[in-house]
Amino acid sequence: MTNIVQAKHIRVEFGPTVAVRDISFDLAGGQLLGLVGPNGAGKTTLLRVLAGLHAPTRGAGYVMSKPVLGMHEVVRHHIGFAPDTPPVYEELTIEQFLRFIGQAYGLDKDETNERLDFWLEQLWLTDKRTTEIKNLSRGMRQRITLARTFLPQPHVLLLDEPLAGLDPAGRIQLRNVLMMLCNQGCAMIVSSHILSDLEEVATHVAIIEHGSILRWSETSAMHHEEEHRRTYSLTTLDNPSSHTATLESIEGVTNVIVDGRTYTLDYHAGDEHAAELLQLITQQRIPVCAFGMVKTTLEQAYLKAGLQQVD
Repeated sequence: MTNIVQAKHIRVEFGPTVAVRDISFDLAGGQLLGLVGPNGAGKTTLLRVLAGLHAPTRGAGYVMSKPVLGMHEVVRHHIGFAPDTPPVYEELTIEQFLRFIGQAYGLDKDETNERLDFWLEQLWLTDKRTTEIKNLSRGMRQRITLARTFLPQPHVLLLDEPLAGLDPAGRIQLRNVLMMLCNQGCAMIVSSHILSDLEEVATHVAIIEHGSILRWSETSAMHHEEEHRRTYSLTTLDNPSSHTATLESIEGVTNVIVDGRTYTLDYHAGDEHAAELLQLITQQRIPVCAFGMVKTTLEQAYLKAGLQQVD
């Protein structure tokens, strides 16, 4: 896959404070990077640098292989940035505001109408299209911000806390929209504290602390402390606690824990290794009635990282 977004040694200093500490990564079309970390970790600053809204102290962001700042007039149409505070013109209606956005991006009337109707429907705003923005709730304003961001059809989406303020149904709808855009080839970076929603859509996750990426991996691998190890669970038919020694004798098995008739243990990652482990267990004449991989949530992985809140 072609890399659409590149961060190359981005560093941002505010006097003696280092907000972003020499961060580098690549992101391809169809990939969604979930950016997680405590308040003040540098997530918003990094997004603003990649959006071309803040000049880094050193390093650079690239979109479509072009520097965000050096060729900002060229790349800005490829970038959609949604800040955590919805920027809107309160005296306008939703429809008037989105038409203004379409004109600002040089869309003709027919194209603007088509896209406006589509995004109003996708984000459940159709019945509010003639309502003045000043009369809308925080969650509705958040949806308007997303519609404004999606309307120009950018190749890169940078979303800062897009789930904040949305009700549960709105969060589900937004997840569906993000997955649709990923399937269309967009590259996305989404900062969020709602980890349960983020792990539903993110292909990759970066945990950031004190301006540095503490851990970066595919979302599936983030669920486990060791990239090449997984935790498995099996339940037996017979007496509890009678197979611990046998399981521990299998080469590659570690951390055997028993709870009644259920055992958890660590073994190599991968479907072929899971099949291999089950075969080795049954060869030991252990009567297995249930077997599977234990999946740790992204929230649990985040808490295990031992991050400290930044003041």
